[in-house]
Amino acid sequence: MGIQPCDIVWLDGEFVGRRDAQVPVTTHALHYGTSAFEGIRAYWTGDNLYIFRLYDHIRRLRRSGAFYQMTLHYTDEEMADAIIGTCSKNNLKTNTYIRPLYFVGDWGIHLEIDAGAPTISAVIVFPLEKLFDQDGLNVGISSYRRLNDQCMPIQAKVGGNYLNSITATMEAKTAGYDEAIMLDLHGNVSETPGANIFLVQNGELITPDKASSALDGITRDTIDFLASQEGIRTVYRRVAPSELYLSDEVFIVGTAAEVTPVKSVRGRDISCGQITDRIKKIYTEAVTGRRPVPDGWLTPVY
Repeated sequence: MGIQPCDIVWLDGEFVGRRDAQVPVTTHALHYGTSAFEGIRAYWTGDNLYIFRLYDHIRRLRRSGAFYQMTLHYTDEEMADAIIGTCSKNNLKTNTYIRPLYFVGDWGIHLEIDAGAPTISAVIVFPLEKLFDQDGLNVGISSYRRLNDQCMPIQAKVGGNYLNSITATMEAKTAGYDEAIMLDLHGNVSETPGANIFLVQNGELITPDKASSALDGITRDTIDFLASQEGIRTVYRRVAPSELYLSDEVFIVGTAAEVTPVKSVRGRDISCGQITDRIKKIYTEAVTGRRPVPDGWLTPVY
């Protein structure tokens, strides 16, 4: 995608050059995907860089690893300082994507993990304006089903889970689509490989529930909150694939994706309408401090 990381990263308490941030080939996460990560956005407003919902992301980062008894050896405040510091050290004054993670280090080739397993923590930052074409996406429905709790904990943002997302993305790109929509084990709409999905029906927002193997996304929660302020109701429920064609509008949301309309599903045109535009507008206002948001949602870097 041409997204280049900044030169300074944070690695286990130290700010170092990215090329000096090395781990041994015996790192457990390299073999088995035992890493937990987050994607966080920061927005430059002209006078400061504001990180959006920093502590909510840090708390989810910790919870993700806890599914596998991985221990994050830093407090929430220490992780916040590491994230803020990495942005500051790189003198970022542009919209930014932040990737904090922690992973099991030199732990042999055991398949079991316990609280004593050594973990390594890191923060990487990337200048990033837009991930997708904001005019809208042409999407396909993947033949690969979204992971479910019968296989592994799907509410954990861990590295191994995202091989499922990679297979769906590669299939979609090969078929000429911009993005994939994944179905759950029972054939209901779940999410895209890296974002939640909303349908607009009769003035309401419809989004797949957690029982549909959809990640309980922080951006999705943000959209629910902001929409309610505008008098727009959000309904969480099972969604049949055929509803994608019958909905008034469809859009996806995520930290990297932000609010991006879907303009076609399997070649069938979808309207990019007024509610999607309205949601996109109020989301942009919220993340850039031009709209009142709950305390703690905007953290200044400088």
